[in-house]
Amino acid sequence: MPDLRIKTDPKFETKFATYPDFVGGKLQFLRALIIETAKEITEIETIEETLKWGEPSFVTKQGSTLRIDWKEKLPDQYQMYFKCTSRLVVTFRLVFGELFEYEKNRAIFFKINQEVPIPALKQCIKASLMYHKVKKEVTLEL
Repeated sequence: MPDLRIKTDPKFETKFATYPDFVGGKLQFLRALIIETAKEITEIETIEETLKWGEPSFVTKQGSTLRIDWKEKLPDQYQMYFKCTSRLVVTFRLVFGELFEYEKNRAIFFKINQEVPIPALKQCIKASLMYHKVKKEVTLEL
């Protein structure tokens, strides 16, 4: 299996420098989890770290754009966003129920002091990074 190629837009790194310390580490953790998950998927050779809608975003050829962010107007939480027109969040809700807190059909959000359910979140990340391959599966191979 070849090493994962990571293409990072310099604006991506600049955006990370703008987050307050109390949440920056949380977002770096999500970033590392996304990269770790991508490395575990043999079909993914390249992941692009870029900005979309001003938010740190991750793009693969096989998947749907995955974004992470923290909003000043919601200081006690941070989010992982998925394409709202996909079946991703609807399916996460079906499979994982109340394990996560959701924002409509577009995001999973985490409280600042919450422990992140890593194995389940990695399944959500994988479904997003491989969405074009799994979108016809009832549970997106979760």
